[in-house]
Amino acid sequence: MKAMLGMTAVGLLLAAAPAMALEVREQATIKAPIEQVWKQIAPFCAIGDWHPAVESCNLRKTGDRQERDIALKGGGALQERLTGLSAAKHRLRYTLLGGPLPVRNYNSTIRLSAVDARTTRITWSSRFEAKGASDADARKTIAGIYTSGFDGLRKRLESGQ
Repeated sequence: MKAMLGMTAVGLLLAAAPAMALEVREQATIKAPIEQVWKQIAPFCAIGDWHPAVESCNLRKTGDRQERDIALKGGGALQERLTGLSAAKHRLRYTLLGGPLPVRNYNSTIRLSAVDARTTRITWSSRFEAKGASDADARKTIAGIYTSGFDGLRKRLESGQ
């Protein structure tokens, strides 16, 4: 009987435990100086200029907060909030407020570092929980967003657009 009660208590604890956070971290190099890349990243709605999945981006300011509404090509929309911006560290942080992505409790960071005077490393990372999809599918979706963003930045910066 004690063993059964113990197993029931363990089962309840596991059921009540929060979902484990998943992580995605993608990196790429861009053949452009860090300040040139930063000019594309730092303005919160500039993502509409370089990410191939973004149709448009509208910036809203609520008090000291910046939020963006992103219309996606092919339909759908995302709402995100800027949670940190450091020009000195070349780092932007944001959180997802809503949208069709298979994630919740999503927090992301884009960080730049100079490889040399003409090349920049970009790291786009996040922590989140899967929502309505397997962990693997949620990771794959987010990683695909990041890598297509890298492709868009390369196209914009390396071709001189």
